[in-house]
Amino acid sequence: MRRRNKTGGKKGKTQRPKTLKRYNAPKTARRRNFSAAGPQEQISALTRELKEALEQQTATSEVLKVISSSPAQLEPVFQAILANAVRICEAKFGIMFLYENSEFQPVALLNASKDLAEFFWRRGPFKAPPGTPLDRLLKTKSVIYTADETAEPTPGASARLGGARSLVGVPMVKQNKLIGAIVIYRQEVRPFTDKQIELVANFAKQAVIAIENTRLLSELRESLQQQIATADVLKVISTSSGTLDPVFDTMLAKATELCDASYGAMWLRDGDAFRTAAFHGDLQQDFIAKWSREIIYRPGSDVPLARAIETGRPDQVHDMRESPSYIAGDPLPVSAVEVAGIRTLIVVPMLKEGTPI
Repeated sequence: MRRRNKTGGKKGKTQRPKTLKRYNAPKTARRRNFSAAGPQEQISALTRELKEALEQQTATSEVLKVISSSPAQLEPVFQAILANAVRICEAKFGIMFLYENSEFQPVALLNASKDLAEFFWRRGPFKAPPGTPLDRLLKTKSVIYTADETAEPTPGASARLGGARSLVGVPMVKQNKLIGAIVIYRQEVRPFTDKQIELVANFAKQAVIAIENTRLLSELRESLQQQIATADVLKVISTSSGTLDPVFDTMLAKATELCDASYGAMWLRDGDAFRTAAFHGDLQQDFIAKWSREIIYRPGSDVPLARAIETGRPDQVHDMRESPSYIAGDPLPVSAVEVAGIRTLIVVPMLKEGTPI
């Protein structure tokens, strides 16, 4: 015998659809809300992405334009890279470093505080202290990120003098060798997006290309200058038969210019002594008079001139004031420093069949 529901069979059957209807109503409403709001959200997201892509393309275009218009100058390239990187990253300031001889050297700063700029320019090349962002970047040759520089055990100068909080550092690498870094700073704690970091990484690659192009151009220019100088000397030799003074003057002038030096002097060997054959540059008359052609000079063994003759190889002195011959009081180094103001010096021997002349 079938038992009836207390409410009656008919009523029981009509309750189920109502229950389903009440359960399904919110889902239908949610679908309507999503379908209404979804396109607007998608349009906003696409608009933001389009704007970001346009900004990045514009920034990249600006950097490439500066690189193409400044093939022999790196400073405007570095400044353009920093300006666009800081702007795209919505940061406060940026610093670019070059890395050479195990030391970092700041080569460009943008929007850094006066105290921070003075600190870096006055500091000069430096080794990255252990644990600092530059030290981590050097060891990993990869992007480094610091959420809050002020929370580090030893906050760096960027935090103490520039108010830096969040920062990102991107290495400049050539053939797995670190040649520099771009560091972008914010004055609030806020992470950088992947797209922002990727753009700075692209700028770092462009900086490497610019540096390499400048180096190659510089080498090409030097080679051309050397060829022109050699041609000028050969021309003078061919047109000055039997006369050595114009040959010596031209040769010395070209050598001084190619070395980007201030002065030049040519000495001829006379037995165990020397006498001058030519001078070039705005040398003091007292120095020229002291070492005129009539003066016979016998250098001590520590004098760069004597060392070059002894070894048959170029001899360079970084600072004549610290050279043993100057300290010992040899007359030529003393007058070179105290009369002519000479500091860095290179002596190149003239050899005939291996014999210095």
